[in-house]
Amino acid sequence: MESSITTGNHADLVDELMRTYGQEIQQLIFAYVHNETIAEDLTQEVFVKCYKSLPSYKGKSTIKTWLWRIAINHSKDYLKSWYNQRVKTADNFGFIIGEDRDSVERTIIQQDDDAQLAFAIMQLPIKYREVIYFYYYEECSIKEVAAVLEVNQNTVKTRLRKGKSLLKKMLEDSQWKND
Repeated sequence: MESSITTGNHADLVDELMRTYGQEIQQLIFAYVHNETIAEDLTQEVFVKCYKSLPSYKGKSTIKTWLWRIAINHSKDYLKSWYNQRVKTADNFGFIIGEDRDSVERTIIQQDDDAQLAFAIMQLPIKYREVIYFYYYEECSIKEVAAVLEVNQNTVKTRLRKGKSLLKKMLEDSQWKND
């Protein structure tokens, strides 16, 4: 993929990047903005930025890491923007319905657990949320997370440990309130 940068065929490369990383980028952006529609819009904007910035790509990191960095910066810019401070929209949640009653109950319980975990993760400060996202959802190594976030590997380990501790406390408190 990186070889396409030097050949100058940027439109094809961006198209390939969108097919390869589009879903990951959208999930990453969603972790920041908490809104599916906005995440879709920002994902498109990230790939436009990618297309415009390809000539300045220096190859110091993989194209995937570079693309993630663009997405993170764009998400943070959006969150700081005037528009975001004044306009909030609601998310729509859907449920998957299975065939039999036990399956439906298991699905609902699993969705409730998943939703509770996702909600707790979204409540974490961004520095813990992004480390947890990359490590657990994108299955990046500590080294890869450090490269994407441009921090020391020990910082990633510390944030991961602290983030998990905060999550555990939040989920325990949530369970106690629900019982």
